[in-house]
Amino acid sequence: MGNSSSDIVLFGGTDVNGEHNWSSNKSGEQDIISGDEILSDSYPMKEIDGVVYECDCKMITEELVQVNTGANASAEEASEALDDQAITVNNIVHSFRLQPTSFDKKTYLSYLKSYMKNVKAKMMENGADGATITDFEKKAQGYAKKIIANFKDYEFYVGESMNIDGMAVLLNYREDGTTPYVTVWKHGLSEMKV
Repeated sequence: MGNSSSDIVLFGGTDVNGEHNWSSNKSGEQDIISGDEILSDSYPMKEIDGVVYECDCKMITEELVQVNTGANASAEEASEALDDQAITVNNIVHSFRLQPTSFDKKTYLSYLKSYMKNVKAKMMENGADGATITDFEKKAQGYAKKIIANFKDYEFYVGESMNIDGMAVLLNYREDGTTPYVTVWKHGLSEMKV
């Protein structure tokens, strides 16, 4: 396989474009492979190209939890413990306990081929018809080319279970360079049973 994004072959087929607004009435979305919760209706999602959802994130400040072990702290340690301790985190990464992972292009493509095969199998298991599966394959193929064309811009996360077969959540930044957003595969999600 060459280095050109036009050489990417997940299933065969062509790119199908079109953006749609989508908002969920569901309480939560889980990865159909790992079962990890990935998003919830607290975060508005926009459907892109009929195959992924994008969801804007925010950087938030989280206070660190201090645990009193009952030990006697020195005066210096006690004053340090009183200082505010906080960290800045991405709200979606933090809320859903997503774990960072990394890929180079070659390993990502290998992962993505396997992941898409697993998603297709789940779709078939859940009774998706041939036309729906063919549409998914074409759209996933097209969107994969967009990911590879901008590969260096992405950060990658996996669900809390760190299941290597589960969805790799993509994190990128909007054109303003400061607004983070995640991208998740539409067909790789299912409504959480609450």
